[in-house]
Amino acid sequence: MFFDGDDLRDGEIFLRLKSTCEARPEKRWLPAYYFDICLVDGTSVGYCDLRIGHNDKTYVGGNIGYGVHEPYRGHHYAAKACQLLFRQARKHGMDHVYITCVPDNAPSARTCELAGGILIEVADVPRDNEMYLEGKRKVRVYRFEL
Repeated sequence: MFFDGDDLRDGEIFLRLKSTCEARPEKRWLPAYYFDICLVDGTSVGYCDLRIGHNDKTYVGGNIGYGVHEPYRGHHYAAKACQLLFRQARKHGMDHVYITCVPDNAPSARTCELAGGILIEVADVPRDNEMYLEGKRKVRVYRFEL
């Protein structure tokens, strides 16, 4: 069951729902939301997603992913979007989420810190994970209490 995201806004940005995706157990994929990060005037400045629930893939890949388009970086839009996604996660009864990034991605690590994450560990990416096939071998795992 998916919830609407009409309340996913603050005074600076809002999240515009692009799509949802049902779970795909054969791939170990959880249900997910996909959003555009938008300024109040509707300008898209990036994107984010939220995977509902926990499994071995969300520990390494995170419950939340994000990206901000180059011209809009430096305004902490990803961290602000995470705060809004935390609201959506709570609607599903989640009490924590994980966000991960590769160790040399300093901007993403900073986003995790600004959004209130606690670094749990630098974890190995399992060989059977899609991220491993992309060349990622380690990730920084941040936990966020909701």
